[in-house]
Amino acid sequence: MVVKFVFGLALFVGLVLVPKVLLAQNTDSVNKVNQLKEVEILQYRLNKQHSSPVPQQLLTEHELKRINSLSVADAVRYFSGVQLKDYGGVGGLKTVNIRSMGTNHTSVFLDGIAIGNAQNGQVDLGKYTLDNLEEISLLSGQNPNLLQPAKAYASASSIFLKTKSPDFNTKKRQELNTDLKLGDFGLLNPNITYCQKLRERLWSSVSTSYIHANGRYKFRLTNGVYDTTAVRNNGDVERFRLQASLFGKGRDSSSWNVQAYSFLSDRGLPGAIVANKFDYSQRIWDRNFFLQGSYQKKLNKLELLLNGKASFDYMRFLDPEYVTDKGFLDNRFKEKEGYFSAAFKYAIDKQWQVSFSSDYLLQDLDANIYRFAYPTRHTFLNVINAAYTTDRFSIQGNLLSTSVIDKVEAYLSAGNKQVFSPTVMFSLQLFDEVPLRLRGFYKDIFRMPTFNDLYYTFIGNTLLRPEFTKQYDLGITYALAFKQSKVKYLDVQTDVYYNTVTDKIVAQPGANLFRWIMYNIGKVEIRGLETNVKIGISLVKDLELGLGINYTYQEAIDVTDKNQTHYGDQIPYIPHHSGSFLGRLDYKKWKLNYSFIYTGFRYNQKANILVNYMEPWYTHDAAIGYSFDVGKQSLGVNAEVNNLLNQYYDVIPNFPMPGRNYRLTLSYTL
Repeated sequence: MVVKFVFGLALFVGLVLVPKVLLAQNTDSVNKVNQLKEVEILQYRLNKQHSSPVPQQLLTEHELKRINSLSVADAVRYFSGVQLKDYGGVGGLKTVNIRSMGTNHTSVFLDGIAIGNAQNGQVDLGKYTLDNLEEISLLSGQNPNLLQPAKAYASASSIFLKTKSPDFNTKKRQELNTDLKLGDFGLLNPNITYCQKLRERLWSSVSTSYIHANGRYKFRLTNGVYDTTAVRNNGDVERFRLQASLFGKGRDSSSWNVQAYSFLSDRGLPGAIVANKFDYSQRIWDRNFFLQGSYQKKLNKLELLLNGKASFDYMRFLDPEYVTDKGFLDNRFKEKEGYFSAAFKYAIDKQWQVSFSSDYLLQDLDANIYRFAYPTRHTFLNVINAAYTTDRFSIQGNLLSTSVIDKVEAYLSAGNKQVFSPTVMFSLQLFDEVPLRLRGFYKDIFRMPTFNDLYYTFIGNTLLRPEFTKQYDLGITYALAFKQSKVKYLDVQTDVYYNTVTDKIVAQPGANLFRWIMYNIGKVEIRGLETNVKIGISLVKDLELGLGINYTYQEAIDVTDKNQTHYGDQIPYIPHHSGSFLGRLDYKKWKLNYSFIYTGFRYNQKANILVNYMEPWYTHDAAIGYSFDVGKQSLGVNAEVNNLLNQYYDVIPNFPMPGRNYRLTLSYTL
């Protein structure tokens, strides 16, 4: 550990000291131009969210640097309507549930191309760091962009991750961004991103990061008789990411990019603290590789978008505590995926636009499990879309066709599926001079059972039906950036929604904890309210204040069977009330941040009774940072304290979260 720390520190210091120190001069005219540009960028961003017919929440690169977050999972906690399932620690599994519809109803896209997982359908957002991201956006419903892959229409909600791309309009030929994070639980996290202009219209980018942490943190244990403090074990993690990209622009209004990505991970699985068991030894190894590319071209009224991806994912799960006739349980999975998408958009006139997208996805899963089915899935997605837009009104509708063909080498397959899914969205500006808009959408969508649901040995059920959801949303938005005012911007979004989920897939323990039963059952009705408010204020010269408040109310009840005792009860892990608060204060080169996250009481089982009750939890986080420029170089230091009041809490029962902890970030940009 000491060697790794010294190496990381030496690497960071070397990157800082190598470049020459250059002095820069700023004039008043330049400052005025920069201020106008900032207002224009802010107005564009507000308009993007404000005119969207679906709720859209954004965290930009600037905001991501300010919040106390290490991964994408930490960042999306600040969005409304999100429940994060966190099993604790740096390396613990982290998935999201949007508007109570389940983790598998949320798709995650990296640079416009979906991150696939046919095995269990869940994307672990804890695997994705923030160091090279330009933007994170969450859309409930779907992205209203007409020129996009059909896959972007095929989920109830979507998270889009956008990596930093070089700016072709600058005269710079190279750019270097580095930072080093040090913190409690043995955290060592260096990050490096380097961009190089190869030709006038050709850039390259290389980004790499390394994370090491022992994951050992204290937590409070209460068993009804005594309280004690224990230390979490088997939460260590070691991860390495390498990402290389090429960006090109043609003289004929075309653009393209190619990206290679590799991710290596070795981590322990911290188990549940039950029956005085504290020590666990299960481990997971991940090896993820993919190559993806995108090409976009405009020909008069026609635009073309092509996307392709080839990926290979390897996961090994070792459980020395479970002994089989061949030794320790040692499961190994290999998933291969091939993907191609073509999308076309045609502008009939200034108001009418139509588009068509067609995707093909091939997924294949191999495992060393006894009596495994060795499934292969072919998915064909086709969508037609039409939109009518004026200055004050827009309406958009699409019809998605999904065809799924499953084949297996052994036993029976789940057969073929063909489903049609419609969506309608609208946005209306209520008054000519006031940026107040009414928006709404209806979306009918489903999710296929995963390979684990259908084919896992002794667990899978090939007779499972897809889960179907219906979404209704109605909202009001107001957003404006001010050029000559103490108030710099105001952004307000409020939505009410009603969702239903039918044929929900559930798992029930069978003869033992290693043999479960999968089946369709039930219907869930979800009613909710989301409110997001952001405001920026210039208090005095060089002193700026930014505030953001998110609030969510949800009633997600089981309406399966009136004869069941839990009929009408809130479904597990969904609080009625949740929210967050973000505050920032900037003074010259100083930056002060404060954040608060609250999750109300909830239940961990179907029955809303006292034994299943989980107390509310909340955390306070704070950070202070300082940066200064030396010529073309920028140096910065940021100190964070997380869980300021040292609250002990569980997001998932018996998986304790860390108490108060500290992080220090040193950054350098050239």
